Amino acid sequence: MAKRLIPSLNRVLIEKIVPPSKTSAGILLPESSSKLNSGKVIAVGPGARDINGNLVPVCVKEGDTVLLPEYGGTSVKLGEKEFHLFRDEDILGTLHG
Repeated sequence: MAKRLIPSLNRVLIEKIVPPSKTSAGILLPESSSKLNSGKVIAVGPGARDINGNLVPVCVKEGDTVLLPEYGGTSVKLGEKEFHLFRDEDILGTLHG
């Protein structure tokens, strides 16, 4: 049975998207040509409470592709896969198209 992690508060579980290291023709790409630091949202927490006790929901949803900061997040290994936990406010934006 696979483990499922449900983030708490305003945290988001993300699987980073690793850019290919070579083209379809087999040409190796240099590490500096990597694309954006992005990831796919796997799970989201319910949100955090503001000073008045009102629930502030997380601004991304499962399945979104998001832009991540270069550093940060907490690495989590579930089975053979590695995921990262980020706070909602650390996510830079969502990618569309």
